Amino acid sequence: VQLVESGGGLVQPGGSLRLSCAASGFTFSMYTVGWFRQAPGKEREFVARISWFGDITYYSDSVKGRFTISRDNTKNTMYLQMNSLQPEDTAVYYCNANRGVNYWGQGTQVTVSS
Repeated sequence: VQLVESGGGLVQPGGSLRLSCAASGFTFSMYTVGWFRQAPGKEREFVARISWFGDITYYSDSVKGRFTISRDNTKNTMYLQMNSLQPEDTAVYYCNANRGVNYWGQGTQVTVSS
């Protein structure tokens, strides 16, 4: 089982990034998948998740209206489009797949700074 995040980096406040999470080793389309993040000195927190078929999404209040989660089951890949990024969005972003058991990626760093 593998979840591999990509797309992180350094961006100025107000900028955008698109994260990707490529999955392998399990039936991706049968898992609820989502994004979490962990800032330095803080606990890992929920960001967004999306249902099996991509028709239901949930967001934390802190990112609602700025971030969009999506998935492409034909490519076994999930995405997180992040707009209007702010310094408080700085964190390591992790993708997660859940179906009773949890799978995690290794994380990708997002830094929002001028």
